Amino acid sequence: MIITVASDSFKGSLSSREVAETVRGALLEVLPGCEVHCLEMADGGEGLVQALAPALGAEFVNAQVHDPLGRPVEARYAVAGERAIIEMAAASGLTLLEKSERDVMKASSQGLGELILDALGRGCRDFIIGIGGSATNDAGTGMLGALGWRFLDSEGKPVPAGGGFLERIARIDASAADGRLREARFRVACDVDNPFYGPEGAAAVFAPQKGADTQQVNALDRGMRHFASLVQAGAGAASVRDGAGPDLQAVPGSGAAGGVGGALYAFLAAPLQSGAQIVLDALGFDAIAAKSDLVITGEGCLDGQSLRGKACYAVLERCRALDVPVLALCGIVRDQAAVAGAGFKKILPVKPEGQSIEEAMRPDVAKANIRNAVLSLFGPGGSFRSPSPGEV
Repeated sequence: MIITVASDSFKGSLSSREVAETVRGALLEVLPGCEVHCLEMADGGEGLVQALAPALGAEFVNAQVHDPLGRPVEARYAVAGERAIIEMAAASGLTLLEKSERDVMKASSQGLGELILDALGRGCRDFIIGIGGSATNDAGTGMLGALGWRFLDSEGKPVPAGGGFLERIARIDASAADGRLREARFRVACDVDNPFYGPEGAAAVFAPQKGADTQQVNALDRGMRHFASLVQAGAGAASVRDGAGPDLQAVPGSGAAGGVGGALYAFLAAPLQSGAQIVLDALGFDAIAAKSDLVITGEGCLDGQSLRGKACYAVLERCRALDVPVLALCGIVRDQAAVAGAGFKKILPVKPEGQSIEEAMRPDVAKANIRNAVLSLFGPGGSFRSPSPGEV
């Protein structure tokens, strides 16, 4: 039996590699003759650099930048010739903040812009930027500010960083944008396809995870609408390439990372692509999966958002085309109605009933939960069989 493990990380607990190695170890305990292939997966958030660097022959480098609250932080990215692979989460990620520090009204994407500047200084002109896992909802203004754009109020004064100040922007000044950006090409690796604003937009869906209450979510959404109107009106020549003013609301993924997706699209002419698909192509996933009897994928929490561009669903789509069954391994399942009909051969939550999420997220506990779940499924008297698609 040939099994391929291509799971995303269990965010805040285990890396993609740690999940895969834990699954592999458990499988070989009960299926010693099994051939197990482990692939590091990512979908645009944490783990993208680690997943892509070996496949693209890139080397890791470090840069001193600022975290979402403006504090110094060392961030890692990868370089291969003129290509830079950058994770926004390394500089502007939610995991850089304690839960009590989350302040999406003030959090800035400045650090991401500083990483781009560092890579430009190393001669990079071809960028893959993963924007998952952000702590921000500033429409990318912090990133753009680091690259030379200025955001001014009605009196011509600079507007402070953070999503809470978007409504105060009256003019976008692109006159000092870094000229090297004209020579650069950007691709954005997204992990979701949400629009810029509205009920499915950046603020409504993701800001609560970043510390926003209902009143702040509403204020952020108004700010996103306002910023989108400025971009569409061509305020401040809102593109380093041609001054175009796109309708960001019509661009799938523009709301990713609190609007950083839309900012990269509008200001740097960057196409927004599925980060998971970029990784799967780089790994040569189709050829590996086609020779497999089963593919195991998953993430920490499987829910409705997982079906909007996350790694596990991208794996499922590829395997469906190859007629290879897919088992989804996850910490917990939410929105069971949404995921049950997706087409997984089986969905296996590994957190035991009664165990707290905080306990389950401890790395040693998470590994034990995964091992026990795999052993119970594939071991003697195990329950793995051929259930109907979507069985949980």
